[in-house]
Amino acid sequence: MSHFKIEIRAAALKSLERLEKKEKLRIYAAIELLGDNPQPPLAVKIKGSSYFRVRVGDYRILYSIDSGRLIILIIEIGHRREIYRLVN
Repeated sequence: MSHFKIEIRAAALKSLERLEKKEKLRIYAAIELLGDNPQPPLAVKIKGSSYFRVRVGDYRILYSIDSGRLIILIIEIGHRREIYRLVN
């Protein structure tokens, strides 16, 4: 299996840096795992969008997959009650 390159948008990185250290570490670990498997069993494609999401506790990672170039683009990282507003 090919390893995907991971790119994180500036807005997602800014959201990530605001979190507590414990949450940051969990989210970074989840992002690293996406490089090996961009569609893990718990990843869900968001209806009406080309984005996927992965749950990490109360937080969600929204991302898109470019299989042709082997790139995963992290769109946004945020709390579950706020993150889906960005998709609509």
